[in-house]
Amino acid sequence: MQVTISGKLVLFLFSLIFFSKVSAQDTKLFTAQVFDVTDSSPLPGASIYWEGAISSGVVSDLDGNFSIQVKTLPARLVVSFIGYETSIREITNRDLSKPQRFFLKPEDMSLDEIIIQERRPDEQVKNLETGKVTVPIATIKQIPALFGEVDVLRSLQLLPGVQTAGEGTGGLFVRGGSADQNLVQLDGAPIYNPSHFFGFFSVFNPDALEEVQLYKGNMPASFGGRLSSLIDVSLKEGNNQKIHGEGGIGTISSRITLDGPLFSDKSTFVVSARRTYADLFLKLSSDPDLNSNKLNFYDLSGKVAFVLGDKDKLTISSYQGSDLLGLSDEFSLGWKNWVSSVNWKRNISEKLFLDVEGYHSIYTYKVALDDDENGFDWINHLSESGVKGMLTYVKNDSFQAYGGIHSQFYHFAPIELNPTGESAIDPFSTSPTNGILNNIFGGFTYEISPKFSTEAGLRWGFYNQVGKGVDYLYEDGVPDPDALVTDTISYNTFENIKFYQGLEPRIAFRYLVNEEFSIKTAYNRNFQYVQIASNSSAGLPLDRWILAGTYVPPIRSDQFSLGFFKNFNKNKWEFSVEGYYKTFKNIIDLRNGAEVLFTDQLETEILTGDGYAYGAEFLLRKNIGKTTGWLSYTYSRSWRETPGVSEGLKYNPRYDRPNDVSLVVNHEFSPYWSAGLTFVYTSGQAVSFPIGVYPVDNQAVPLYSKYRNEDRFPDYHRMDASITWKNADKGRKWKGSWNFSVYNLYGRKNPFAYEFREIYNDDINYDSSEDGPIVSSRQGIVMTYLFSILPSITYNFQF
Repeated sequence: MQVTISGKLVLFLFSLIFFSKVSAQDTKLFTAQVFDVTDSSPLPGASIYWEGAISSGVVSDLDGNFSIQVKTLPARLVVSFIGYETSIREITNRDLSKPQRFFLKPEDMSLDEIIIQERRPDEQVKNLETGKVTVPIATIKQIPALFGEVDVLRSLQLLPGVQTAGEGTGGLFVRGGSADQNLVQLDGAPIYNPSHFFGFFSVFNPDALEEVQLYKGNMPASFGGRLSSLIDVSLKEGNNQKIHGEGGIGTISSRITLDGPLFSDKSTFVVSARRTYADLFLKLSSDPDLNSNKLNFYDLSGKVAFVLGDKDKLTISSYQGSDLLGLSDEFSLGWKNWVSSVNWKRNISEKLFLDVEGYHSIYTYKVALDDDENGFDWINHLSESGVKGMLTYVKNDSFQAYGGIHSQFYHFAPIELNPTGESAIDPFSTSPTNGILNNIFGGFTYEISPKFSTEAGLRWGFYNQVGKGVDYLYEDGVPDPDALVTDTISYNTFENIKFYQGLEPRIAFRYLVNEEFSIKTAYNRNFQYVQIASNSSAGLPLDRWILAGTYVPPIRSDQFSLGFFKNFNKNKWEFSVEGYYKTFKNIIDLRNGAEVLFTDQLETEILTGDGYAYGAEFLLRKNIGKTTGWLSYTYSRSWRETPGVSEGLKYNPRYDRPNDVSLVVNHEFSPYWSAGLTFVYTSGQAVSFPIGVYPVDNQAVPLYSKYRNEDRFPDYHRMDASITWKNADKGRKWKGSWNFSVYNLYGRKNPFAYEFREIYNDDINYDSSEDGPIVSSRQGIVMTYLFSILPSITYNFQF
């Protein structure tokens, strides 16, 4: 595509980013760090301000660091954090020349002071971000869980603008986008399949996490690669004073996390493990069809941090997870994630900070069939490696700027089908695909006045599909299932195949009407160079990921959003309304009857089109008090227009669900007893039901309309509840709690799938091999549901 912004405009933007405030008067900064006195862990999100000047305060970062402008000294500095006693310290000129630390003590809170948010109470109103949600881990752990497994991704489904693929699944659809348009990353490393048990659980053990941030609106220019959202998950760092542990024993799995000092108080570690034991229960069965099956998952994660001096810090993170489903040693399906990242942070000066990270992510999946005549092994893996460097310049409280580069290498290995034993299946292999994506980015935030602030950024991506690989040439240049292949072109390693580039501007404004009410608006453009070609909306382990190339251009989205944010009753209540309109360009869909897993000419099975989505999101949230939680409602629509699909008319993707309601309530009865309740309601997903049948080889085959997704599943709704008892006695080295949860409290039979088939004698389980004549048969519909009332119990502990 052509560059739409001239070189002069780009030069002007970057000049504005880095030099617009140089002429301002230089001021000194006071820099320090905030810790929890009990375990010396850093406190992110602490509020810091000079006494009498709360409106010009700052917030500590993920490592508890902060810098605040110094006007006149001596002066009294106030450091506060929700749930901790406030520290007030007099700062003099001598304190500017040496590192400073603040240790906050947890306060003894009454029931009227229970708080669920880990951020500034007025953050929703005063920050510049639209469509961003920070979900405290403590809140996630209070939500009733399926099988007692607290789940990060399923908790995000309860937020406005986020919808689920269906019953029991963890796939997310954000503001009209598909599941593959979400960038899920752990400490900066992308995870291509963030699910266990076919999506029932996510790969994240909540005990090992520090924070979960969801961006669904104005994404900073330092992030890119996906159209709809960024789910940024951070592993926590260990404390540097003593060994600490926590874990749980649940209905389906158990977990444990340990953290503490590594070599000294300058280095820490965290290690976490989780494993299901469903396969162990299967072995106890006397039924040989069950006790020979395998069904398990595990995950391991770890993080070490080293303070290398007053200015440098190094962290190393790694995660590995695996799933396996085996049926009687005849069929097996498995997949694995392994991601690692390294991050180096350096304080170059009081105003300039460097952040460098490198990562590697690999995803492998395999299918095996043990059969004498048709046995095979089917395996594939894909990987992404990247390096990212960013400089952040903090001129003062009113102006900050950043800029950097991000380079990524994609390697999608050949899909291989190999026969086993005496199998008559022919071996099959696809061509590998590779891509290199280089990005430069920059941005700034500027408080123009106490009421008006802006944030702007620009990301510029340069993508090359490179060899080793093969391109097919088609008659008339159009890839079509019936088109004749006229030639093939083979490319050597790293030889250029196809080049794309795209500018991604982002800009946001905030107008502060008063201390409790603000208006925000934003515009975002994003490009995505990887996507999934799949018939499923839920996201399956075997989904075919494809890179942009000769016949598949990158997809692009442009999103406009407007929001109104209001806090009430001294920030105890939050209310927000956000509206958005989003367009999609070059988004792919499959032809009717497409085959995507066993072809090296995938371009002949897909079609490219455009789309758009719009919606309004309402959120009422209570943060403080005995009862906390939120109520959200989302109205959203998503449409696609793809030549060759639905007669060229617009149609809904399967995840279009106009109405979505979520209620989350948590109540503390006493220091020992608490309860949680969630309720969800959503419109049924869009599907295509048969409009008739036609005979083929004496069998009735369903006949579908030429128009896609004209029908819908019934509306989905469900209520979950939990009760928690915990030992709240202070001073105990071992603290335990019991959680009793009920999933689907009133037993709603929400459909998971519909099957259209022949039903004999009105019995859906009729065995046609039984003796006696078949009285009658008819075409019928069989609904499958996964869960009715499902209780679970979990024991959680800390030591």
